[in-house]
Parts: sequence; structure tokens; C-alpha cells
Amino acid sequence: MKLSQSVRYAILALCQLEDPEGSRPVSCRQLAKLGDMPERFLLQVLRQLVNHGVLSSTRGVEGGYRLARNKDDITLLEIVEAADGPLHANQNGSIEALNTASQETLKAVFGEVVDNQKQALAKVTLGHLQPG
Repeated sequence: MKLSQSVRYAILALCQLEDPEGSRPVSCRQLAKLGDMPERFLLQVLRQLVNHGVLSSTRGVEGGYRLARNKDDITLLEIVEAADGPLHANQNGSIEALNTASQETLKAVFGEVVDNQKQALAKVTLGHLQPG
């Protein structure tokens, strides 16, 4: 599995945040600086994480981002799918030239691979990446 730049930035930014209880919001600028990430691109990633309920955001001078839930309740699968969209079997090319039986076999195998990836990613939480 190859991680996109969006997923890398999402993980890096999330690992810089504390559990939401009593934490102060951290600005995009601050997160970008701490992780040596481009602020404009990071902002897009953070918006996706907010839209998927991984982060919450606060506007204003004292605003910024914080985890929406405890780090032990946010899975790597959520982070990956928030940043890149749902995982699905992508054959990266046409398999239409194959006979129907071969196409069905490949689709089933690729589907199983994606299911295994999802299960593995769902077992790892942000808490595992950012222990205590």
C-alpha cells in the first residue's frame, strides 16, 4: 500500500495534537511549521479531517484545530479514508480484454486485498502512533 502525501500530512498533523479534553486549538500555520508541511496543502487536508469528524475547528484569533475524539478512538482507516476517500479495489488499467471468469476472479482477489487492508488499518489508532 502506498501512502499519498495527503495521508502523510494528515498523520503528521494529527500526531501533533493532544486529546480534546482541555486542549487548546492549534492553528494550521503552527501545524505546518511544526511538521515542515506546506500550509496551503495542509489546510485542504485539515478540512477533509474536519468534514469526516476526525478534527474539530474553531474560528477566530484563538482558533485552530483539535481532535474531535480521543486519540484511541480515531483509527488509521478513518484517517486514510478522510484524506484520500474510501479504499476500493482499483485494477489500474483495463481488464476487459480478459474473459469474464478471469475478470471475476481478479475482482474477487482485489476486493479481498482491500478488505484485508481495511481490517489492518482499523486495528491501529492514533493512540498507537502517538502513545501517551
